[in-house]
Amino acid sequence: MSYDFKVYDQEIQKTIAFKKVDFDRDAVLIHKWMMEDHVHPFWNLNIPLDQFQSHLKKALSDSHQTLYTGYLDGVPMSYWEAYLVKGDVIEETYSSAPYDQGVHLLIGEKEYLGKGLSLPLLRAMVSFQFQERETTKVVAEPDIRNDKMIHVFQKCGFQAVKHIDLPDKTGLLMFCERSEFEKRWQNEGFYNDNQ
Repeated sequence: MSYDFKVYDQEIQKTIAFKKVDFDRDAVLIHKWMMEDHVHPFWNLNIPLDQFQSHLKKALSDSHQTLYTGYLDGVPMSYWEAYLVKGDVIEETYSSAPYDQGVHLLIGEKEYLGKGLSLPLLRAMVSFQFQERETTKVVAEPDIRNDKMIHVFQKCGFQAVKHIDLPDKTGLLMFCERSEFEKRWQNEGFYNDNQ
């Protein structure tokens, strides 16, 4: 299988990869993840399959975001939304630049929880987002109740900025500046070996 981005993570000694979501291939699997107890309090998409399929089709047609399935050693296990801040509801919450990107994520498969994978996965996605040379900032807005993910974002290089009210939650606006990310992870050897 070819991927949009692939990196071997020395820390966990596994290959992390991302591939754009394909409706026919991924809809049922992502819906299954949305029904999980560790996911639905934060995503609020534990809805019947036909409703979720309509939601996913709409999301896939939204040109300001790209949806990815995340793979670990070739096994699909996470879901990602990489989006341009311009055109997103978050755009109004700070002085954004044209190429700022944001990220949403979930680990869907329960057997991958609690194994220290969130940081390597997030680090790989942010590295992928910084492949866009004009992007100097990646933004996150985790639910303020989601202490575990806030901690992971901070370990990756995100700084807490402020609480923001969004249509579906109160989020913690967080910024990861390219300079901070590269300084923090410069010796980790992230690269896209899918070229």
